[in-house]
Amino acid sequence: MKKILIIGSGGAGKSTLSRQLGNILNLEVIHLDSLYWHPGWVETPQPEWGQIVQELIKRESWIMDGNYSGTLDIR
Repeated sequence: MKKILIIGSGGAGKSTLSRQLGNILNLEVIHLDSLYWHPGWVETPQPEWGQIVQELIKRESWIMDGNYSGTLDIR
């Protein structure tokens, strides 16, 4: 089991780093921004977002990028 969480400021390169690590380590990369934001920059409602993250962290191995402090404690 390998789980890597990459956090940082906007524009810091989290997605770039996670993609590169994913290729090197052959791990699934989960970009939280692509799951949280819907077309038109509509946010995922908080109760639903918590459930999504709960399901994501159950996976055996991953690299996850994104801040989302509301779910940081479970990641």
